[in-house]
Amino acid sequence: MAAVAPDRRRELGDFLRSRRTQVSRAELGLPMLSPRSTSGLRREEVSYLSGVSVTWYTWLEQARDIHPSRHVLDAVARTLRLSVRERNYVLELAGYSATDLGNMPPTATAPPHVHRLLDALAEYPAYAITPDWGISAWNTAYEALYPNVATVPEDERNLLWLVFTDPYVRALLPDWDADSRHFLAQFRAEAGPRLGDPALTGLVSNLLTSSEVFAQRWDSHDIEPFTTRRRQFRHPKVGDLLLEHHRLAPSGEPDLHVVIYTPATQTTRYRLGTLAATTEEDVVGEATSGSI
Repeated sequence: MAAVAPDRRRELGDFLRSRRTQVSRAELGLPMLSPRSTSGLRREEVSYLSGVSVTWYTWLEQARDIHPSRHVLDAVARTLRLSVRERNYVLELAGYSATDLGNMPPTATAPPHVHRLLDALAEYPAYAITPDWGISAWNTAYEALYPNVATVPEDERNLLWLVFTDPYVRALLPDWDADSRHFLAQFRAEAGPRLGDPALTGLVSNLLTSSEVFAQRWDSHDIEPFTTRRRQFRHPKVGDLLLEHHRLAPSGEPDLHVVIYTPATQTTRYRLGTLAATTEEDVVGEATSGSI
């Protein structure tokens, strides 16, 4: 097994510690630590229940340069009552993922065939996103939905950065609090194998200093897989839109994803058409005024 980068070891230790504090003692048949404390395990309890030495488990949480076996990690995952996704995340951080993405060069740009795919999805807002969540391409419908995507500096054209720093996005998402939590948990689940990559380290560092909300939530270590869901938007030109959020991986580009929003109601379909027509009129108007 290849050596695990220090940032991934730290994330593994922090993640295990955060989940250790959330375990229900009653589920494990353990007495309460105090009348007000019904959750949380001591390190000694985790080590005993997992069948590993307390020193070894402590070193795991301390991000020591050790190489735990899959058997040990599985035992700890069972003790901490980790979900399937959380268990897989732990294994990935420890270097046991089927494909070690941390040793693969990340895709930074969308190839021409992805651009053509986005253009073909003309009616539906869609964009391409890289492993560090940089928005590398988008279609006209997405720019109509979120105009700032075309004007922000390239180094800030990152979905996670925009969700937590752009007031326009906060206004665009009526349920921003819940949506931003989902985005962050999904990002963390996907970013784990690449922790230590300079782009990811810089992004997280900048967000920690730029967004108080992000800083508070980053310490929660919540993760979740992407799932198709309905998302509400409130556009300043056409009002409320109910869109279904889909994500696809183009063949040959496994770490690049295409995100597509499709209308969930006929009203939303009509309003998307209105938005597209309004945007086209604005562009024609600007071109005409510029030619005079």
